[in-house]
Order: sequence, then structure tokens, then C-alpha cells
Amino acid sequence: MELNAVEQKQQAHAMIDLLMPDKLPAAVSLLEGMLDPVARAIANAPADDEPLTADDVQALAEAREWLKHNQPIPHAQVLAELGITMQEIEDFREPV
Repeated sequence: MELNAVEQKQQAHAMIDLLMPDKLPAAVSLLEGMLDPVARAIANAPADDEPLTADDVQALAEAREWLKHNQPIPHAQVLAELGITMQEIEDFREPV
């Protein structure tokens, strides 16, 4: 039996009430992502089916070769070196 929208919301509320406090940030993040119009647009965007150019193929091969001999650079480290915080990225808005 399929639940109607009201019943589904009640079920979702009941599940949230049962979550352990340490799981709430993940649930909130998931809900925020589902409600964010940009995230929804990206999730619903068609797959990129543009063929790779010769330059793309070469760049990918170079990157894979580099990774065979080097450790990946964590995102947090790149941001720190640029003096940017995740909060600044999350708060960034394009000028109108």
C-alpha cells in the first residue's frame, strides 16, 4: 500500500525523531540538498555525453600517471593554501 503525501511526511518526521543526535547533521544535509534548486538541477541534468578531445585524453593520462607517483592533494589543503574556507564557498553568491 502506497502512502499519500501527508502520511509520507508523518513517516519522515517519525524517522527523524528516532535518529540519534550524531546522525542529525547528515539528515539535515541530505534534506538541504534535496531542497536546493541548484542541487536539484544538477541531479536532474542529463549526463555529459560530449566526446573527449585529444587534449582531454592526454590531460587525463597525465593526471593518472601523476597519481601513480604522488599522493592526491586533499581539497582542504588546497583551500588552506589559497586562504579560502569551506564556509566562504558555501556562503558565496554570484553578483546580481
